[in-house]
Amino acid sequence: MKTAVVLFTRDLRVRDNPALAAACANFDRVVPLYVLDPRLQGLSPNRTRFLHECLADLRETLLGKGGDLVIRRGDPVAETIKLAREVHAEGIALTSDVSAYARRRQDRFEAEAAQHRISLRLFPGVTVIDPGDVKPGGGNDHYKVFSPYHRAWAGAKWRDEVATPRSVTLPDGLTTGQLPPVPTGESPDALPGGETAGRRRATTWLEHTEPYDDRHNDMPADGTSRLSAYLRFGCVSPLALAHAVRKQNGPGLDAFVRQLCWRDFYYQVAYAFPKLSTEALRRTGESHGWRDDSDALQHWQDGLTGVPVVDAGMRQLRAEGYMHNRARLITASFLTKHLGLDWRPGVAWFFRWLNDGDVPNNSGNWQWVAGTGNDTKPYRRFNPIRQGERFDPDGVYVRRYVPELASIEGKAVHQPWRLPDAQRRALDYPEPLESHRDEAVWLRP
Repeated sequence: MKTAVVLFTRDLRVRDNPALAAACANFDRVVPLYVLDPRLQGLSPNRTRFLHECLADLRETLLGKGGDLVIRRGDPVAETIKLAREVHAEGIALTSDVSAYARRRQDRFEAEAAQHRISLRLFPGVTVIDPGDVKPGGGNDHYKVFSPYHRAWAGAKWRDEVATPRSVTLPDGLTTGQLPPVPTGESPDALPGGETAGRRRATTWLEHTEPYDDRHNDMPADGTSRLSAYLRFGCVSPLALAHAVRKQNGPGLDAFVRQLCWRDFYYQVAYAFPKLSTEALRRTGESHGWRDDSDALQHWQDGLTGVPVVDAGMRQLRAEGYMHNRARLITASFLTKHLGLDWRPGVAWFFRWLNDGDVPNNSGNWQWVAGTGNDTKPYRRFNPIRQGERFDPDGVYVRRYVPELASIEGKAVHQPWRLPDAQRRALDYPEPLESHRDEAVWLRP
């Protein structure tokens, strides 16, 4: 009887999982495996909680198909090879990924599998279209501008979704190992992890969503899908989601498919530029240098900048392990363009708190805002007052996360420094931080 090991990484699902489907179709016995890598533990309490919930949900689903999820701890390559030899596996299946860490792991897998004469096969699954499947002409290895990438991406042939295995058969006598306990995380209002929760959220959102292009920037209504963490951990297949949205054919849903294309765009950027989180793609945006002001950074992190829409976004991040996409742009722009601080501490702070914490998207978008990334407008900036008044016109989003300002009605909440002196002094809320990159015209009376 032929046996294969399927190593789960960022594909924590059974539906549209090409690695799992191929193993179940071509081997008699399949060992689903997840290796808890100590090098990745502790990076984010929120993501650790989300991950452990994903693993518990995945095990329950596999048990329902007659299988189980084997848990090991240690180096993923060493533990996978060790288990493959233990069960006399002929093959190992693995979903490919783009990060520098994942690619080093894949390189090591190829060397170790060859040494032990075990077949290794890599499968797609973390993006709609694999990073290498769409390339520009002229010998360039990746698209550096989104618009031509979007045209090529939209015209490319997508792979077919794969069928969900009906059953999973384990070798006899295999010790599966204990699931890690689910920690509390740091954000009390975070969404639960797992394929079951992700599919439920996707289904509900598709059934009840209003025109996405009109609502995804509406901050108080929160018309976004909130599927980013489920996509990051592979609880939801990005390809299956894109197909479902296209079939829905609802008003404005093309704008959501475009967001999935942006996700793929940054994945191919990260594949070509592995240091996306630590090095600027373009130096133009850094020509004036970055300030060093730990106090200003701390106020930004704590949501105490004195600019309500910025503080609301930063507090939502802590409370939910999530931040509305429009708020992400506003808060990132405030740090880099108004405070003049380096974008890298912003990247690190978001990575600590975000349930998604997706390297290509988080770092790519930070560089886009900072003017160091894939963009031709390095001096773009977001006026936080105009943004707040446009996308939170009645101040509902701000009052939701900044209770000190709950008594201020309407859009006046966006500029508390313009209130009458007596009313302003009664607020337990700071004055705006000094701006260092522009004239802060929004502060003028």
